Amino acid sequence: MDRLDELLPLFTLSFYETTLMVVISLAIATIIGIPLGVLLVISRPNHLAPNKWLFHSLNTIINIIRSLPFIILMLAIIPFTELIVGTSIGIQGAIVPLIVYIAPYIARLLETALLEVDYGIIEAYRGMGASRIQIVKRILIREARPGIILCMTIAMIGLIGATAMAGVIGAGGLGDLALRYGYQQWDLTVMFGTVFILIVLVQIVQSIGNYTAKKLKKTV
Repeated sequence: MDRLDELLPLFTLSFYETTLMVVISLAIATIIGIPLGVLLVISRPNHLAPNKWLFHSLNTIINIIRSLPFIILMLAIIPFTELIVGTSIGIQGAIVPLIVYIAPYIARLLETALLEVDYGIIEAYRGMGASRIQIVKRILIREARPGIILCMTIAMIGLIGATAMAGVIGAGGLGDLALRYGYQQWDLTVMFGTVFILIVLVQIVQSIGNYTAKKLKKTV
């Protein structure tokens, strides 16, 4: 019982820190990633607004960032992180690399979802005089909603995993708890407890994402 009383506050605080990092990072990365994903689609050849230079530039940048493991990316952009938030440690120091890591991921996933929309529908609306903005909002985004939800689900799960690695820079969260107690002190109770919480958290997120996407698919 004493052991439980000792560990419960640690797990509660770590879960809160992980949730905080995931929510803030996902919100900001979504604001960045969705426009990037839309631009990737409409700027490609034979689409709404073909622009070879823009498409290849975005495509290259996204591929470069996505090719880097999070731990390497996090350390590589420390000067940029310090410039933005004034520190490279703690939760603040973790949020910037988390955003940089997941925003291109969201963009690429969104690109895949938007490309699944039947281009014949887009052509039909163009023939009726709809503007590009109207087509993006009313056709592309609307038709791809189930895919977008699944994309965000995958992105959130990726973020959960990345926050665990952010423990290396003392960002707190479940990863930091597992590193300090589970690994450095070889506390198997904390190690397995952290793993269990992460597994449950991922399962909950995936189940909610699948359910929401299924519901939206029926309304499209």
